[in-house]
Amino acid sequence: MTVAAQIFALYTIKLVGDSIKETQAFLENNTLTVDFIRQNLMHNLLLIVITTLISGLLTFFMRQTLIVMSRHIEFDLKNEVFRHYENLSQSFYKRNRTGDLMNRISEDVNRVRQYVGPAIMYALNTIVLFIVIITQMCFISTKLTLFTLLPLPILAYSIYWVSREINKRSTAAQQNLSLLSSYSQETFSGVRVIKAYALESQKQEGFKELSRDSVKKNMGLAKVSALFGPLMILLIGISNLVVIYVGGRMYINGSIADLGTIAQFILYINKLTWPVASLGWISSMVQDAEASQKRINEFLKTVPDIQNHNPAHTAILGQITFNNVTFTYEDTNITALKDVSFTINKGETLAILGRTGSGKSTVLSLISRLYDANGGVVSIDSENVKDLNLYDLRSSIGFVPQDAFLFSDSIKNNIKFGKEDATDAEIVSVAKKAVVHHNIEGFTHQYETILGERGITLSGGQKQRVSIARAMIKDAPILLLDDCLSAVDNETEEAILNNLMEFCSDKTTIIVSHRVSSAKNADRIIILEDGKIIEQGTHNQLVSQQGYYKELYLKQISEKEMQ
Repeated sequence: MTVAAQIFALYTIKLVGDSIKETQAFLENNTLTVDFIRQNLMHNLLLIVITTLISGLLTFFMRQTLIVMSRHIEFDLKNEVFRHYENLSQSFYKRNRTGDLMNRISEDVNRVRQYVGPAIMYALNTIVLFIVIITQMCFISTKLTLFTLLPLPILAYSIYWVSREINKRSTAAQQNLSLLSSYSQETFSGVRVIKAYALESQKQEGFKELSRDSVKKNMGLAKVSALFGPLMILLIGISNLVVIYVGGRMYINGSIADLGTIAQFILYINKLTWPVASLGWISSMVQDAEASQKRINEFLKTVPDIQNHNPAHTAILGQITFNNVTFTYEDTNITALKDVSFTINKGETLAILGRTGSGKSTVLSLISRLYDANGGVVSIDSENVKDLNLYDLRSSIGFVPQDAFLFSDSIKNNIKFGKEDATDAEIVSVAKKAVVHHNIEGFTHQYETILGERGITLSGGQKQRVSIARAMIKDAPILLLDDCLSAVDNETEEAILNNLMEFCSDKTTIIVSHRVSSAKNADRIIILEDGKIIEQGTHNQLVSQQGYYKELYLKQISEKEMQ
C-alpha cells in the first residue's frame, strides 16, 4: 500500500515534467498547434488529479492501518503493565513512588505507542520514498543524481550525533517527570496536612525547584531536537541549488534534452523534504520510545515476592496456626515478629494487643500473604499458606485495614467492593451492623453519595465503619480487623462489637486493637511486645495476673470513669 501510494505520487511528478517538456517543444517548434498543446495539458492535468487522489486514498488507508494498530498495542501494553502492577508485592510499593508508577503506565506507554505507530509509519514511508525516487532519478540521469545526493553523508552523521544526544537528554527528562508526578501526587494526597501546618509556600517552592530542573532538562532536549528541522531544510536547499546549477550546465552542454528533467529533479528533491526532515522527528520518537521501554521493562521484569505456587482450587475453612514464625521487613531490617506461635480454631475470635510497633499488623499481613514469613510456618487448615491457592486464600479473608482506604466512588459501590453482586438489602443490612446506616441516610444522596479521593468526604469514624461493612458483606470464613475502631466513640464501638459477635459466630476472627473493650469478649487474647508474645489467655485470666494487659485495663477503666 505504501509502495503503491508513492508510485502514484511520483507519477504525478512525471506528468508535471512531461507537461513542461511539451510546453517547451511547443515554444521551440512552430508546427505544434495551440489546441494540441491545450488538449495534452488538460489530459495531463486530469491524470495529475486522479493520481493525486489515488495516492492520497492509499496513504489514508496506510495511516489508518498503522495508527489503529498502535492504539491496540497501547491498549495491550497498558493492560499488561497494570496487571503486573497488581501482581507485585507490598514491598515493591514501599520502594517505589505512586507518581513514578503512574508516569510509566501513561507517558512511557504513550511514547512506545508513538514509536509503533507514527514513527514506523513515517520511517516506512521515508524508506519507500527514498528507494523509489532515487531509482527514478538514476533512470533519468545518474550523474545529476550523484551530485544531488552529495549532502546525504552529512545528513547521516548529523542524525547519528543528534540521536545520541536526544537519547541521553530524553532519559533525564523522563526521570525528572516521574519525580515531578510523584511530588504532585503526594502533595495533593496530603493537602489537608499541608494546610493544617501552613506549608503551602514551602511545598510551592519545592515544586518550583523540580519544575526549574524539568524546564532545564526539557530545554536542553528541545535545543538538540530543534537542530533537525533547519539542518534538513538547509541540506535540501543545497541539493536544489546543485540541481539548478549542475542541471543547467548539463542542459547547456546538451547532456539533458529538456528543462522538464530539471523541473522533475527539483520536484523530486522537494518531495524528499518532509521525509528527510521527519528523520529527526522519527529519530527523536525512537530514542524516547527506547528510553520509555527500558523504564517499562524495569518494572515488568520485577518478579513478585509473593507467588501462587498452587493453581488448583483450595477450600478454606478457617483454622489458623503460627508455628515459631519470625519476620523481618527487608526495607527497614526491623524484625517485627520473633518465634510467634499460636492456634485459632474455626469460629474462634483472637484479639491481639500491644504497643505501637509490636508486630500486631504484621500478623494479619502474614495470614493474607501480603508478606511471607522469613522463618517458621503460617498454616491455615493445617496447610502452609504458601501451598494454598493465593487467590482462594485472599478471597476467603475479609480484611479491614488500619487506614480504612475508600475509593472515589459511591458509598454503595465501596461497600459492594466486597461482593459485586450484593443486593441493596444486603448493603443496608451490613451498614446497620457496622452502625453507619443512620449516617448514610443523613446524606442528600444517601448510598449514592460520591466520595472524594480516599473517602475524604467522610469522617475518620465513618470511613472505618464503611470499611467494616465492606468486609462483612464479603461473608468470608476469616475476618481480620486491624485497629478498625480507633476513630469511633465508646458507645458506637460497643454497638459494633455486639453486632460483630453475632456476625462472627461461625467465622475465624482476629481483632487487632489498643483498647481492652475491643478485646475482652475474644476467646483468646495475646499481648505482643517487640515481636514476642509476652502474655496470652482470656480476659478474666489476664486481668487476674500482673502484666501489660491488666495495666492497660485499669488505665482505660480509669479514663472511662473520668469522662
